Amino acid sequence: MILYHRFKKNAKIRAIIAKSWAVSWPMTLIMFFVFLIGLTDVYIAGKFGKDVQAAYGIVFQLYFIFSIVASALSIGTVSVISRLFTSGRKQEYEEAVYTSFISGAVSGLILSAAGIIVSGSVIRILNIPSGPREYAVSFMKLYSIGLLANYILLNTNAILRACSMIRKSLITMFVVCCVNIALNFFLVFHTPLSFRGIALATIISMSIGGLMNAAYLKAILLKGHTFSWQCIQKIIAISWPSAVLQVLWQVGTVVLFMVLSFLPRDNVETMAAFTNGLKVESAIFLPAFAFNMANAVVVGNLLGKKEKEDAFRGGIITGVLGVGVVVLLTLIVMLNAGYVSSILSNNSIVVEECRKYIYISLLSEPFMAWGVILSGGLNGAGDTRSVMFIVALSMWFIRLPLSYILSITFGWGASAVWWAMNTSVLVQTVFLTWRYFSKRWMDCAE
Repeated sequence: MILYHRFKKNAKIRAIIAKSWAVSWPMTLIMFFVFLIGLTDVYIAGKFGKDVQAAYGIVFQLYFIFSIVASALSIGTVSVISRLFTSGRKQEYEEAVYTSFISGAVSGLILSAAGIIVSGSVIRILNIPSGPREYAVSFMKLYSIGLLANYILLNTNAILRACSMIRKSLITMFVVCCVNIALNFFLVFHTPLSFRGIALATIISMSIGGLMNAAYLKAILLKGHTFSWQCIQKIIAISWPSAVLQVLWQVGTVVLFMVLSFLPRDNVETMAAFTNGLKVESAIFLPAFAFNMANAVVVGNLLGKKEKEDAFRGGIITGVLGVGVVVLLTLIVMLNAGYVSSILSNNSIVVEECRKYIYISLLSEPFMAWGVILSGGLNGAGDTRSVMFIVALSMWFIRLPLSYILSITFGWGASAVWWAMNTSVLVQTVFLTWRYFSKRWMDCAE
C-alpha cells in the first residue's frame, strides 16, 4: 500500500513536471523572440549615437506604462480563463474568451488615442537632457499609434495560453519576430524614415500577430458572442493590482533614468548604458517571466480542477525549472559581458558602464527568477494584491531611495544604483517566497 501511494505521488509529480514544461518551453521561446526584437531595436538605435539610444530607452519604459492595462488584463484573463477551461463550464468559458477579447480591443483603442494626444507633453515634463529629448518625442508618438495592435496581441496571447493553445501563440510570435527584425533593417536603412523605422516595424509586426491570433480564436469568439459583465468584473478584480504594480514599476524605472540624469558627469552615456544593460539583462529576465506566465497557467488549471496541493507543488516545480534555466543563461551572459556591451555601442564610456551593470546586476538574477516565477503562481490563483504590495514596496521604499542616496547624496556614481537594485531584488524575493509557502493564496481562487 505504501509503495502504491508513493508510485501514485511520483506519477502526479511527473505529470506536473510534464505540464509545467509543456507550457514553459514555448513561453521561453516566445520571450526569446521578444528579446531578439528588443536587442535589434537597441542595436539599430546605437547606430545613430548615444542620444537616439538613450531616447529609445526612455520611450521604451513609457511605452510599457501605456501598455499596462493590456498586461494587467492579460493576468486577469489567464487567471479566470485557465480555471474555467478545466472546470467543464463551457458556456462561461466561451463568454469569458469573448469578453476578454472585446475588453482588450476597446482598452487598446482608448489608450492609443490618449498616447497620441499626451505623449509629447509627457516627454517634455521629464528631466531628459536636450540631446535625446526630440528623438524621444518622435519615438513616443509613433509607438502610441501601435498601442491598439499591442493590446490585441497581448490579450489574444493570454487567451491562447490559458486555453492550452500556447503553440499557436508561439507560431504567431515567431512570425512577429521575423517580420519585425526584417522591417527594422529595411525601414531604417533603406527608406527616408531613418530611426523612426524602429517604431514602424513594431507597429506592422504586432498588427500581423494580432490578426493571426484572432484567426486562431475565431471559432470560440463566434460561439461566445455574449459580453459578460460578471466575467469582466472578475478579470478587473484580479487585474487592477497588477495594473497599479506595473504603473509603479515602470514609473520607478523612469525615475531611475532621472536619477542617472543627475549624475555630475557622463550622465547621457550612463543612461545609454542602462538602456543597453536592461536589454542584455532581458535575455535572462524574459525566460524568467516566461516561467512566471507558465506558472500562472499551471496553477490556474490545477485550481480549476480543485487540486490545491498539486497546484502548490506545480508552482514550486516550475520555479525550480525556471531557476535552472536562468542560472545557465546568467553564466553565459556574464562570461561574454564585454563582448555583448561592445556590440551594442561604439562609445567607450557606454560600453564600460554597460559591462559594469551586467557584472553587478546579474548577481541577483537567480533570486529574481525564483521570486518572479512564484509570483506567477500567485497571479494564477488571483492573489495579485500581495504581489502588488511586495514588489511595489521593494521598488519605492528600497530601490529608488537607496539609488538616489548612494549615487547622488554620497556621490558613489552609477554602480551604487546597480547595487541598490540588487538589494531590492533580495528583499522582494524573501517576501514573495514567504507569501507563497504560507498557502493563503489558495483561498483567493474560491
